[in-house]
Amino acid sequence: MNDTHRGKDLPWLLWLCASRASFTIIFTAYSAVMPLITPEWGLSASQAGLIQSSWHFGYLFSLFTIGFLADRYGARRVFLASSIAASITAMIFALFAHDFYSAAILYGLTGLFSGGSYTPGLTLISERFHSSSRGRSMGFYLAAASAGYAISLIMTGAAAPFIGWRGALILNAAGPVLGALLAIYALRHTPNVIHPAAVDQPANPIPVVLKNKPAMLVTWAYSFHSWELLGLKAWLPAFFAASAALSGSTLLQAASLGAGLTAITYITSMGGSIAGGWLSDRYGRTATILIMSISSLSLCFALGWMVQLPLWLLVIIASIHSFLAIGDSSVYSTAVTELVPPRYLGAAYSVRSVIGFSAGAFSPWVFGLVLDATRAAHPDAEVLAWGLAWCSLGAAALFGPLATWRLRRMPESRQLANGKR
Repeated sequence: MNDTHRGKDLPWLLWLCASRASFTIIFTAYSAVMPLITPEWGLSASQAGLIQSSWHFGYLFSLFTIGFLADRYGARRVFLASSIAASITAMIFALFAHDFYSAAILYGLTGLFSGGSYTPGLTLISERFHSSSRGRSMGFYLAAASAGYAISLIMTGAAAPFIGWRGALILNAAGPVLGALLAIYALRHTPNVIHPAAVDQPANPIPVVLKNKPAMLVTWAYSFHSWELLGLKAWLPAFFAASAALSGSTLLQAASLGAGLTAITYITSMGGSIAGGWLSDRYGRTATILIMSISSLSLCFALGWMVQLPLWLLVIIASIHSFLAIGDSSVYSTAVTELVPPRYLGAAYSVRSVIGFSAGAFSPWVFGLVLDATRAAHPDAEVLAWGLAWCSLGAAALFGPLATWRLRRMPESRQLANGKR
């Protein structure tokens, strides 16, 4: 962001971030009320996790199609159209979900229309900001999502004891409605850019993206990162609630505590997004990814075994984990813009979405399966159950740093951050 355009670019970015924060309020709404819904609907842990996974499956399909639509019709136009659709489906889910099947279908539809505020937003930022400040700009955009998660959890924890889980979901569903209005305001003067196709451009851009080895290494690293991060987001409220229950809290108290304490970790993760983007601009993309991902993995293998720690200490550790786990998220998104020509950027994000969010969509379900299986074999071993479940996140995520290291050793990595790998 240079001095000439700073006066216009910063307010534009802040309004866009406010819109993104409002959209993501619905993203964690279900996980916040999961401890209340699970016994009321008679769900197993795997069924509870599968409802969250259905949102991820809808979201990944959304991201896949949205990328191609943004390439063809422009990121601004697609951003605004999907914003309106997301506000409608979120409210339908909040009003009408009443059991496993209805929740899985309606939350999946909510995810299906929610991707428009993500990759088109990243494309809009990449079109507006130079590479020297693009990492921190995308970091702010991802931090805005964490702010939305925190707002959702705080609202849910405070409101559920008074208006129930249904009322809390409706309150959360108002977020995307506000997000759509903010998006219209933020982008009122933003041009809808459609990058012209080259004369020799193939009709199908996917093979071009798949043959771009550096971009695919970023995609694979992002996918293993998504497995850890999306599992963490889905199960952290329930993890805190389980810890509170082991300390003697009632179910309602534990659920409220789980939502409120998770909100604290999302506040710290905002700092992680911003710090990761800034570090990658200053010291390099792959260097930042390696530091953040390896540090996060270390805590991922340890966190579940700490379920019986005092809640205040558990929150501190989980907050550090959240800071590190999300710290490299914006870096993957920024790296793609530096390794892929602008005309193929939407297609590259679509390919990344299919691979990355497929991994992330299965993650909460697998976490729940490990919980169920361990509890069935050892009914009184909650520490073992949560410890192994968290390890299921770390085991797959181990491959992320390996892909990043391979990218770092390639000559194309010099394209990142103006030569800073």
